[in-house]
Amino acid sequence: MIVMKFGGSSLESAERIRQAADNIKMLLNEQPVIVVSALGKTTDNLIDAGNRALLGDLHFENIVDFHYRIADELGIEKNEIVLLFNQLKELLVGISLIKEQSPKTLDYLQSFGERISARIFSAYLAKAGLASRYFDSWDIGFTSDSNFNNAEILDETYSKINSAFNSLKNNYSFTPVITGFIAKDSFGNITTLGRGGSDLTASIVGCALEAREIQVWKDVDGIMTTDPKVVPQARPVKFLSYDEASELAYFGAKVLHPRSILPAIKRNIPVRVKSFLNPSDSGTEIVSRVAEGNELLRAITFKKNIILVDVVSTRMLGQYGFLAMVFKIFSDLKISVDVVASSEVSISLTLDNNVSDLEKLKKELEKIAVVNINAGKTIISLIGNVSRSSEILNKTCSVLAKNYVNVQMISQGASKVNISFIVNDHEAENCIKELHKVFFEELK
Repeated sequence: MIVMKFGGSSLESAERIRQAADNIKMLLNEQPVIVVSALGKTTDNLIDAGNRALLGDLHFENIVDFHYRIADELGIEKNEIVLLFNQLKELLVGISLIKEQSPKTLDYLQSFGERISARIFSAYLAKAGLASRYFDSWDIGFTSDSNFNNAEILDETYSKINSAFNSLKNNYSFTPVITGFIAKDSFGNITTLGRGGSDLTASIVGCALEAREIQVWKDVDGIMTTDPKVVPQARPVKFLSYDEASELAYFGAKVLHPRSILPAIKRNIPVRVKSFLNPSDSGTEIVSRVAEGNELLRAITFKKNIILVDVVSTRMLGQYGFLAMVFKIFSDLKISVDVVASSEVSISLTLDNNVSDLEKLKKELEKIAVVNINAGKTIISLIGNVSRSSEILNKTCSVLAKNYVNVQMISQGASKVNISFIVNDHEAENCIKELHKVFFEELK
């Protein structure tokens, strides 16, 4: 059995839904379980509709028209999605009346995208000759905590999914279609797993059912050596380790959700990223270990518009407890740190640009050190064979020197597959282009 996950861009039109169905047909002997995201940009449009409702503007006809048009083009009945749109209207009216939208309400609002998508996709599979049945994720056991907008799946979910599908594991009579991205907490409230959480849904299902492979179908030919929008010469990476893929996802690659690989690791299940437009291509296979070749790097990724924080204090010299004091401040303020580097008297670290109260952070840190906070930075991460770090750094420093770029911080990840460094935002794209030439385009 395999799990096949289709993202929003793979389902943004009737034509693409037909293509996804054709890809499923080719793999029916693998007993596929399907996980779907909301169609196209529906999640963004739902959020926009909620924001409009707060202002008293009940505008969601664009969402309705988009789904009705796809349903008509696919030739399927709209009865079930009409019921959901009636519920959506009631919700938006309620938001407009009370002029409030809590995190719990926002999760309920966003859930309509996946639920409508699953019904449309399952109905089309049936029309295309594949017996199918849709499941809202909680109907097969997805249970989360109550951290709305970014919920964590509870461990009991795995046994619940296994129990729900146990009778199907060896003899599927239909193709299941499951909503990605959403779950319910123990009180019955709908939660979401964070943006990109459909990848996580697929990985959890694969782990629970001990799938042979988890497939993530995208509109690209797998995970690329870097962002092709920056470097058109970027090419697919054929194999990645779990660690490498996790680092790529965390440090900017948008092909996979950063948490999505963890359940697959539990069961050592391969994750394959494939193109729905080029299904014959093998895509990128993510496994526990990859045989070492001659290449130094697998890929280059980046995160732009991050914040660099420098904490300097002579109190660090020969003293214990200072680092604990610094990180307690971040913990108390619930601020997550990306990259860290330290010397005898300083700590440098990076933050996402969505930190809500930098002034408070600075005020607390200044009680124990001198603090400098600078925005407009980019983390560039080199993912690959860091056991050959001297060769990687030699090539990298040569490129940076030729382009007159001063690195503001450098760090080697504990995973031993990642070297990251910080440059100014305006220098980043040129750095990436030049590094890609050296590591991937020039003859070795």
